[in-house]
Amino acid sequence: MTAAHDTWPIASAADAARARARLARLAADAGVAALDRARFLSALGIRLRHALDAGGAELTVTAAADGRLDVALGGPEPWRHTLDCPAGVTAAPRPDDGSLTEALLGADEDTAAVLTSLAETEELLRLHREELHQTNQGVLALHAELEAAALAQRELLDAERAARAEAENARRLLTFLANASAVLHASLEHEDILRRLPELLVPEYARHVDVWLVDDERTPPGERAAAAVTAARTGRPQHAGPHPGELPGVDDLPASALSPDRPLLCLPLGARTVQGVLTLAAPGDRFDPDTTVMLLELARRAGIALDNARQYEQHRDVAEALQRAQLTELPAVPGLDLAARYLPATHGLNIGGDWYDAFSQPDGSVLAVIGDVTGHGLRAAVIMGQLRTALRAYAVEGNGPARILTLLHRMLRHQQPELYATCAIARFTPGRPEVVWAAAGHPPAVARGPRGEVRVLEEKPGIMLGVPLPYEYEEHTVELSAGSVLALYTDGLVERRSAGIDAGIDRLARTMQTLRARELADLDAAADGLLEPMLRDSEHDDDICLLLCRTTCA
Repeated sequence: MTAAHDTWPIASAADAARARARLARLAADAGVAALDRARFLSALGIRLRHALDAGGAELTVTAAADGRLDVALGGPEPWRHTLDCPAGVTAAPRPDDGSLTEALLGADEDTAAVLTSLAETEELLRLHREELHQTNQGVLALHAELEAAALAQRELLDAERAARAEAENARRLLTFLANASAVLHASLEHEDILRRLPELLVPEYARHVDVWLVDDERTPPGERAAAAVTAARTGRPQHAGPHPGELPGVDDLPASALSPDRPLLCLPLGARTVQGVLTLAAPGDRFDPDTTVMLLELARRAGIALDNARQYEQHRDVAEALQRAQLTELPAVPGLDLAARYLPATHGLNIGGDWYDAFSQPDGSVLAVIGDVTGHGLRAAVIMGQLRTALRAYAVEGNGPARILTLLHRMLRHQQPELYATCAIARFTPGRPEVVWAAAGHPPAVARGPRGEVRVLEEKPGIMLGVPLPYEYEEHTVELSAGSVLALYTDGLVERRSAGIDAGIDRLARTMQTLRARELADLDAAADGLLEPMLRDSEHDDDICLLLCRTTCA
């Protein structure tokens, strides 16, 4: 099928109207949709009006074989438009007046269709606007919900951070309290505890710290804060500052004249009674309540440590006094010089168990005794006194060193089964160089000859006194010519935590060998000359007894 076309002259408005009417009919017959038809006719009318204004033109209408309708308008402004015709294009008569009338009537139908389409479009637009409004409302509601959720999450995070910070602060305070308590209770020295309190608290928990002891008269009354005096009198913690502290468990007082601008916290010290007051100046503008609770507990523990130290010092003083009261005044014996030293432990309650003794037997011989009771304190001092008395009683009966130790061992086994002791006894007989000795678990004696030769009496000693086994001690003999020195001592002289006892015995032997003749001429000076190098480089954890015996020509 070939394309058919027709050309229509457009010289007047009537020509334009007839052409438009015919094309309207062709488009309607060809099945073109009313909306597309209206768009086409509207555009065609505008172009025809322009063509008339320009003096006219020719309108060419071509019905293509593929069912399309091609409309071309010549003139100064050519225009071309193609319509898809679903029903195909049929030939139509040339424009006439009848077709113009029908076209005017049909235009209303097209207009109605356009209006209907416009109404539908407006309805769709209204629906879309409502949907958009609802969507916007939903978005706004969702945004509000998200904002509320974000706010709630921020509040939860803030609460969690605050809880973590509070927990971390509590952990830090408890850790400090535990460490500080360990430091305070590690010492039994009153002054040491008082010295450590400021070291622990300044500068983190206090700007400065003052400790006032109730029985210390060195602090003038004018230098004591009124709050500290009140805390000592009432036994209650006091806060003195320009503003109330409102701290838990603490009473508020006006600012102190000694610190008008900085708050003071005065905490009583003492387990049973108030021994003193710990006064802290705030590290900042005020005291933190949580920190104050920790400081109250620290003050309570410091009071217990001070109370323990005071009881310990009293116990130590009593034990040392009892110990010294039971030590023997050395006798003056022809042919034998004696010198002794007793030194309590430099720290700890390790006193009360060491003793020395020297006395004459009925036959004129002299017994030199050194001993050490296990344990320390008052009980050890009492047992030491019992052993010393029993030893003298057995010696008066004429028993030798070995027999005396055997009897002491038997007594201690039955009367004090939980206590043990070491002991060494040396018997000097006037006019004879031989010295008879016996030992019960005691460190070996050290002998120095008149020419400076030194030997350790290393014969195996018997077991300790009181060990739950029957035992008979043996005697040994050593020859000490005139001018010889025999050193009896307790283990506190030679034993150190950093070295074994054998190293200490070797050191004692070397020290005795280095003593000069003029030092040996005065046995008391010789005793000091032995102790000074043995003790100069370390503290001793145990008390010490040293007994020097020097044979003379008499």
